[in-house]
Amino acid sequence: MTGALQGKVALVTGAGKNIGRAIALSLARDGATVVVNGRADRAAVEAVVDEIRAAGGQAIAGIADISDPQAVAAMVESIAGELGGIDIAVTNAGLRRQTPFLDMAFEEWREILSVALDGAFLVAKAVAPQMIRRGGGAIIGLSGISTHVGTPNRAHVSASKSGLEGLMRALAVELAPHDIRCNCVAPGAVDTTRGASAGAMPKSLRESGVPLQRKATVEEIAAMVRFLAGPEGGYVTGQTIHVNGGAFLT
Repeated sequence: MTGALQGKVALVTGAGKNIGRAIALSLARDGATVVVNGRADRAAVEAVVDEIRAAGGQAIAGIADISDPQAVAAMVESIAGELGGIDIAVTNAGLRRQTPFLDMAFEEWREILSVALDGAFLVAKAVAPQMIRRGGGAIIGLSGISTHVGTPNRAHVSASKSGLEGLMRALAVELAPHDIRCNCVAPGAVDTTRGASAGAMPKSLRESGVPLQRKATVEEIAAMVRFLAGPEGGYVTGQTIHVNGGAFLT
């Protein structure tokens, strides 16, 4: 495992399965040392670490709830002590719920935003000083198609992803003098293992509503993240890149 990311350190949140796992594997395959983050499922996180190491890459586990300011600060400080700092941060962690707006409790609203939006803020806040010291970096948030097409029962998810995209645009301008690029990747329908709380995939995101007539693979989403994280994406910042098979056209 050698490549364009050799010598870089990447933190990927929510990397124990699905898209996060694929992103971690992709970055490691191209030479980055990857910190595989998860909130509580240490077995899943360690399995991804082992998978990377078995393929000849470098990885460590980073167990932390990214909605907890102290946990994020402690994790990032630990990474700096062990690996020297962070060059790439991918805020992939998020919760998916489907609840009608009229039935949605404020506690559920806050739970969803605390991970996808607050978590991205906390991670960016913690890693940016390290990136500045290391001469630049890349922060990439995982958004989604729901916030662009308007999906029922996902007001909280859509709001969190809209906020994430706004955060990345703002940071792209503010951190540009430090050569830190900030972007979002917005997947459409992706072939993943859905948790019970996520519910069934909305009708608008099924293959029948996608011009390419299929779901994306997790590797296709990871490939776009890898592009934005590496030197090939060196002049791309402040963007939301859609990977949706034509289901939403910008």
